[in-house]
Amino acid sequence: MNRKFLNVILLGFGFMFVFTAFQTMGNIEKTVLDSISQDDPAFTGDGYTSLAIIYATLAICNWMAPSIITITGPRGAMIIGGLTYLFFIVTFLFPRTWLLYVASVLIGAGAAAIWTGQGNYLTLNSDADTISRNSGVFWAMLQCSMFFGNLFVFIKFQGKTHIDVETRNVVFGVLTGVCVVGLVFLMLLRPTKRTPSIEDAKGEIVTHEVAETPMEAFKGALRLFCTRDMLLLSVTFIYTGVELSFFSGVYSPSIGFTLAMGENAKQLVGLSGVFIGMGEVLGGALFGILGSKTTRWGRDPIVIMGYFIHLGSFFLIFINLPTVAPFGDTEEVSYITPSPQLAMFCSFLLGFGDACFNTQIYSILGGNYSDNSTSAFALFKFTQSLAAAACFFYSSKALLSVQLIVLGVLASLGTATFCRVEWGSRARARAAALDDDKASPTHALADNALHYD
Repeated sequence: MNRKFLNVILLGFGFMFVFTAFQTMGNIEKTVLDSISQDDPAFTGDGYTSLAIIYATLAICNWMAPSIITITGPRGAMIIGGLTYLFFIVTFLFPRTWLLYVASVLIGAGAAAIWTGQGNYLTLNSDADTISRNSGVFWAMLQCSMFFGNLFVFIKFQGKTHIDVETRNVVFGVLTGVCVVGLVFLMLLRPTKRTPSIEDAKGEIVTHEVAETPMEAFKGALRLFCTRDMLLLSVTFIYTGVELSFFSGVYSPSIGFTLAMGENAKQLVGLSGVFIGMGEVLGGALFGILGSKTTRWGRDPIVIMGYFIHLGSFFLIFINLPTVAPFGDTEEVSYITPSPQLAMFCSFLLGFGDACFNTQIYSILGGNYSDNSTSAFALFKFTQSLAAAACFFYSSKALLSVQLIVLGVLASLGTATFCRVEWGSRARARAAALDDDKASPTHALADNALHYD
């Protein structure tokens, strides 16, 4: 194993442990905070509001992350970001409303630093031959974070309709320890120097992007946003942000609030996260690690498949969960008797469909905007995070049926706009190839022969 690939593995382990702690916390936050409010009426913190603050802060701080990295480097930025994740989880051991929201702001800023540092560090440890492999390996390791923490929560919440203080503290303590392990792996990352250039698959020399100031990156992103293709893709970005917030912070707690699921309803919150992770990892393996085979027919068939998978899951959720489920414990039922098995199947579909969309978004941004990737990915994260924040804000007020309708409409629009950009890109590529063929010496000789004949 060479040094750079070892760095990628260490990076994957670091993020797997840090996000095992955070994604598990995000998955159970609404459920746990409702239990804390029942035990302590003075505590008025809301899980949806906390998550909304996190994603809104992340969206804003995306523009400041490049300047932080110029000072700390990617490893330093990831460690600083990881410390904010640790602080966020520790605050649940000392539940205070003000502390919850302060920690939400800090982790939002830390998320911008850790993700920008991750992208930069992964690029430094990759070349044209290894970037697809390294991205696929990192994605698969990251999504494994959905398994372990949620499986632990599934066991600890077994048979509980109310999450008592002892159970909560055990869960928070374990997640704190897991986050510390992730930070240790991030500290073990070894420095990597930027090479002046890499050679792509066609044998052409591709230089790394010139470092930009934060203001230059911001202006470049604004100019890019005004282009037709990016405006169309922004609709897809918005959908991924809304569905991210739905499956990561709304759907699983809604299962736990549906008391007709049985006495183990709270336990299903963690199990739902496990099934979401299974879908994500399977999708990451199919469309990331095996990307060279799955892209034979283009990116649009994969996105269309994800669209229909998500539409199917939205319909099944609609008939399985009561429409008031996002608001708290309820005895109500929907059109069928709530089924834990169907709920877990929908969790898997949500995860797999999300992988369909996100892997192809990364592919189209990396392929179509290779000369302006910094602005393209910053715009993607900015738009996605704002959409996620907006979803968490209305999630505490909107019925489940309304949220599913919003998701269905945005999924339709996002899929249509993505396909429009993909088809246009493919048409331009064919036209360029035809022009190159006409300009080739062989074609010119053939034209001369025909002329003389």
